[in-house]
Amino acid sequence: MFVNAIPLRCQLDPQWLLHKLVKHVQEILTNSRKYSYFPLRRLLDQHPHASKSAFLDTSFEFMRYSPQDLGKDIIIGDSHLFAMPISIKISEDEVMSKFDFIVSIQHDFDMNQLSCTINASLDLFNVETIHKIGQRFHSMCRQLLASIHNQTTQSIYELSFIMPDERLLMQSMNNTQASFSSITCIHHEFVNQAMKHPQKLAVELDEQSLTYCEVLYYVQILSLTLLNEYHVIPGEIVCQCVERSLSMVIGIMGIEMAGGVYCPLSPRDPQHRLYTLIQQTRSRLVLVHWLTKMKFNNDILLIDIQSMLLNNEAKNDVNVDQLSSITVTPNNIAYIIFTSGSTGIPKAIARCSFDIHVQEIFGALMHGATLVMLHPRGTIDFDYLSNIVQMKQITYILMVPSLLRSFFTLAAQSDKTAVSKYFRSLCTGGESVSVQLSTLIANNSVSEYNVWNYYGPAEITISCTLHLIDIKANPKSIPIGRSLPNYRCIILSEFLQLASVNQEGELFVGGVGLFAGYLGRDDLTAKALIEIDEQLFYRTGDLVTIDNNSLFYHRGRKDHQIKLRGQRIELSEIERCLLKITIISVCVVIKWNDDYLVAYVQSSDIHEEQLRQHCQSHLPPHMIPSFFIILDKLPLNQNGKIDRKLLPSLQYSSPTMPSLSELDTPVNQIEKSVYDIWYQVLEHNGRHISTTTNFFTIGGHSRLFIELYHRYQTIFGFNSRTLSINPFLEQPTIQQHAKLLKTVTIDDIRREQWYTLHINQSMASFAQERIFLDEQIRFSYKHIFYNNFVALRVTEGVLSIKRVLQALQLVLKKHEILRTSLVFNNNDSTLQQYVTDNHKTFTFRDQQNFESDNELQNIIYRTVINPDLFDLSSGRVFSCQMFQQQKTTHETAHTDFLEKSGVLVLYFHHVAVDGTSIAILLSDFCNAYSNNMTVSLDEQSLKYIDYAVHERIMDMTLSRSFWYSQLERFNLKRALKLPVDRHRSSVVQRSNLASVAQISFDKELSMMFLTYASLHQITPFQLSLTIFYLFLFKLTHEETDLCIASLNANRHRSELENMIGMFVSTLPYCVQLNSHLSFDELVKHVREKCLSILEHSHYPLQHILADFRLNQSDVPFLDIVFNFLPDSINTDRYSIGDVWLEEVPIEESNEIAQFDFLTTFLYNPTSDDHKLSCQFSCSHDLFDNTTVKTIVQRFQHLLSQLFLTNSNGIEKNLSTKSIKNLSLILPEEADEIYALTLSRVTSVATEGMAISFLYKKIL
Repeated sequence: MFVNAIPLRCQLDPQWLLHKLVKHVQEILTNSRKYSYFPLRRLLDQHPHASKSAFLDTSFEFMRYSPQDLGKDIIIGDSHLFAMPISIKISEDEVMSKFDFIVSIQHDFDMNQLSCTINASLDLFNVETIHKIGQRFHSMCRQLLASIHNQTTQSIYELSFIMPDERLLMQSMNNTQASFSSITCIHHEFVNQAMKHPQKLAVELDEQSLTYCEVLYYVQILSLTLLNEYHVIPGEIVCQCVERSLSMVIGIMGIEMAGGVYCPLSPRDPQHRLYTLIQQTRSRLVLVHWLTKMKFNNDILLIDIQSMLLNNEAKNDVNVDQLSSITVTPNNIAYIIFTSGSTGIPKAIARCSFDIHVQEIFGALMHGATLVMLHPRGTIDFDYLSNIVQMKQITYILMVPSLLRSFFTLAAQSDKTAVSKYFRSLCTGGESVSVQLSTLIANNSVSEYNVWNYYGPAEITISCTLHLIDIKANPKSIPIGRSLPNYRCIILSEFLQLASVNQEGELFVGGVGLFAGYLGRDDLTAKALIEIDEQLFYRTGDLVTIDNNSLFYHRGRKDHQIKLRGQRIELSEIERCLLKITIISVCVVIKWNDDYLVAYVQSSDIHEEQLRQHCQSHLPPHMIPSFFIILDKLPLNQNGKIDRKLLPSLQYSSPTMPSLSELDTPVNQIEKSVYDIWYQVLEHNGRHISTTTNFFTIGGHSRLFIELYHRYQTIFGFNSRTLSINPFLEQPTIQQHAKLLKTVTIDDIRREQWYTLHINQSMASFAQERIFLDEQIRFSYKHIFYNNFVALRVTEGVLSIKRVLQALQLVLKKHEILRTSLVFNNNDSTLQQYVTDNHKTFTFRDQQNFESDNELQNIIYRTVINPDLFDLSSGRVFSCQMFQQQKTTHETAHTDFLEKSGVLVLYFHHVAVDGTSIAILLSDFCNAYSNNMTVSLDEQSLKYIDYAVHERIMDMTLSRSFWYSQLERFNLKRALKLPVDRHRSSVVQRSNLASVAQISFDKELSMMFLTYASLHQITPFQLSLTIFYLFLFKLTHEETDLCIASLNANRHRSELENMIGMFVSTLPYCVQLNSHLSFDELVKHVREKCLSILEHSHYPLQHILADFRLNQSDVPFLDIVFNFLPDSINTDRYSIGDVWLEEVPIEESNEIAQFDFLTTFLYNPTSDDHKLSCQFSCSHDLFDNTTVKTIVQRFQHLLSQLFLTNSNGIEKNLSTKSIKNLSLILPEEADEIYALTLSRVTSVATEGMAISFLYKKIL
């Protein structure tokens, strides 16, 4: 055996011609053969790292032979041996391969013919693949040897591997031409939909919504304002920087309708970056929200969308026809978006279409769909997101794969797989979709729907390929699909040659969505666009392959651009940002572990915090590295460039990480629990975490934060309505998270299920006890304060009086509280309740006739204030009365029916029924009447008397400590100095007469109020309470210690949600104000106060007063009450079969004053115009009607300062200024003061006295 294997290395230049390559190979062989005797084993021993060299499995051999030589006989002695041809049939499966890939060429010297055999290992290659390689080899040889022209003029890179059938495949796959109806502009399509569906909801955001007609109206106002007041011309760039809101939709569409070019700016970007982007676009206008305007200086012309819309809404001279004269065509630029730039400066892409957020917005509005928006950061709050998806019955949703993975993972963990039951299409893109994600979706979907994977960079209008994923299949990888209509996608090599099937190359895209270029950067545009076959194509930089089914597969990038959680990032932009720091000489940024950015910095005198702060002030949040590794010197390769392969791996013992002695360790059990959760989520094996370290500076990112928040919810037992994800994002340390979670920690007893006790006697509940004692102690026995009623007028159909009474009897049978007596036991001073079976406790008063509504109101009022209406000791707490409107002389009234205009009145005592109970009672009554006198009766269901027992055995130790710590700093006996007209000589001299005034927020004020609440992530209740505090602060001449009572629903368990009874708790809400606080700061303070109280709202008022040795009659804060009523839980219209009932409103003159100063906010999200209203009900013992009306005017004036603009259309923006700058002086009073100061008087002293008198009168 003499054969020896020789390693051959050929470094060729693709630009060479064939003859040069031949000559080069000839030289290699000549030189190698001189030392071919050297054993291969000894050669490998000289290179230990080559002991498993891959080149040994790729072999070439050339054999030259002559058949005549083989046919000659061989003489051995007297014997002649002849070669005998023989044929042995063996299957392909029996062929053994000594190498992974070997090419063997045989030369028949006699026939002067060549043959080639390719032998490959089936471990690596399919038989079909080897056959295809053989065909390509044969094709290449034919191209090289059959044409002298190819040999002498064609570079070797121009040789094609593409087979004829593949060429036909590529031609057919780009045959995507499709004809559509006449091309129109975006806003034209929207207008068409608005004309077809004017009353259909166009956009929703939480509890805000606009119809197509309303959106069109606001868009037209904005467009005309841009044209007439700001003189925007077609093609002018208009920037917009707003949070996700209804205003965002109006702003985008308004710019398009005015012929402008929309350019979005992110409110999350630092101020320095925003200025850079504005300078690049040379935009003179920026549309802002009132929250985002603070990010810009006065040298930029800002337009507050909301203020501008509200100022122009009242104008009647809107000339909509003017919009028809604007010359805008489908070829005009519609949109500019900034992408990450390799030069360190973001690239502005000018296109005639739209990016992903605009695609979602316009895609819905151009097709008549309803767009459901999420509030800022709503996408990372799974509880909120899943509730929205189910409540709004979302049918189409788009998410990046990383977010989609978290969404379905949390759905599985939370047993909320039904969250996707309304889906018809789920679309994902922006990142590679894994097979694991496809399986995850399949395993956690309860219904069938389409899952789409789209691909496309911003330069070609988001999507150029689309693929319908078969989530039930088990493919090896998920393709990005085929070309969309009127797009052409081709794969080219480095030398712009067509790639063959399964050959990796760069994807080039051309067609209708191709961008117009980079704004002001012709050099970059020239590099990005290339002309092929007289058509422009965009170089995507993405490496892809195509299979035999014309499906594209994404394989990676040819540069250092990456995708991180759906965001496109040029790593060189981050590097150039860091290099602006003078003490940094070299740096490199890499993507690590698919989820992190790591920056390697060469410097001898810099700290991680300096690097992070610099990035935070210049880069958007998603481009800030998670880790900074500071080195004395970065590793270089032989060419002097940074060798990324030799960069040290990320170690948690990095010198930038603090040592254990420098760490703040957990100090209590909650911090320890939070620490353990962080440790698991961040997978910090062996590395300690400081309790004061920011989550996002030690490897945390948005997807991990979703998981972190979900674990908090699971372990600490709360939902996003109790505590949303936003406070955790704003306070991202272990210490801060522990403080937040402390407010929602629920003790074990409250988590235990409550069961029915099957009892008929127990102590009264705390709420019953409070109402009973309050009526006995605080009020006079001559006056009634806690009798309530609801009056329903028949508007359609007739009611059977007999069926009404039967239905009410069934309701009483189901709800024992409506036949429960209360008896005070003098022996042990306890209030006992007894459930009776005697339904005669229910009284039906004789039917009466009335002529007018005034007469009806007077009859009802006299009934309500009748002390004998109810008898608590006998269980008579519910009553019914019917009224029939007086007929004319020609009409006859039916005594068995309540006809149209007739009124059904239900009376009840507050000790048995609260506001929520009324809605439950009416619902059960309607069901009993409609369903043939049947209601669901469950003997095992919890009853109100069971609740009264369970609440008394709850462990309230923590709540007692909480309330004591909350109130110990306040003087609870001190009364606020309200502007009363008179004082009571004694507390027993209290009447039930009320002075009432009410205001309804107009559409403008309601919109501003709700928008502020949405953007600040607070509830309408919290915002209303803040305004009330502020109003009292000003009304009491800036008293800073404010203690009031607030009414809480107190249905803190799911078992209580559909139960009739008295649950409402009255709790002290006390705050200490600082006059230097801004309104925004006050809102935050009140929000925190409300969240802390929420966990302890079940603690009864009686206990709070007893802890401070106070009597119910000694605390004045109980007479200053705030209440918030969401009308959405009730309705003013009820349907009973064919009969319609409508609630009769109460006249102000018939209001009963339960408190000295009661302010009630009413919120009805379903109303189109007056979503919000506010009522002041004050005791007539202290306030005249005119005084209360003036108080309401001052309250309305305060609201206008906070949320509205002045008469010149300029935003007042007092929410960010000190609250002491706000005023309750009405405009007409201010004019009077001003006139008085300018008037001439003979005596300065007299003038001073007059002004002083006037101020006292005003305030």
